[in-house]
Formats: sequence, structure tokens, C-alpha cells
Amino acid sequence: MVSFSTLSDVDLEKQVATLSKELAALRKVVAKRSGPYYEDGRDAASDYYAQLADRISDAMPAIRKQGRAIEKTARDHPATAAAVGLVVVGLVASLLLSRR
Repeated sequence: MVSFSTLSDVDLEKQVATLSKELAALRKVVAKRSGPYYEDGRDAASDYYAQLADRISDAMPAIRKQGRAIEKTARDHPATAAAVGLVVVGLVASLLLSRR
């Protein structure tokens, strides 16, 4: 059977094949160069986590003290605490429903 492809079709096929080879080569280069960037990002994230953990551990006594004060206030005024809790639940529900 005779092929109905023209010279331009053959040229396009050669160009597509050439571009595919170039793309494969570029993928290899990107894969080689991305390793160090990934390691740098992982190290930076680890450093940020360590700094955050230090700050939180330093602030924990003050956070505990404030928590105890809030707990005492909630025990002294249970109706107010329940009202505030309902308001917070309502706000969270409205935020969740508004995103849909």
C-alpha cells in the first residue's frame, strides 16, 4: 500500500523525534540538579522546626499559666464559658460551610 505522507509529514516526525530526545536529556539534567535543592530544602525545614520547637518550649510555662487561669474562669462562670464555646463552634461551622 502506498503511504500518503508528504515530505512535510516526514519532517514533522523527525522534529518530534528530535524534540523527544532533547526533552529526555533535559529531564536527566533536572533530575541530577534537583537532588541538592531537595536536600537544602529539607535542611532548612529541619532548622525551622528546631527553632519553632525551642520557642514553643520556652513559652510553655506561660501558656500553661494562661491555660490554668482560663480553666479557673470557666469553672467560676460555666454559663459564660458555654456561651463562648457555642459562639466559637458557630464561627467554625460558618467558616467551613462558606468554603463550599
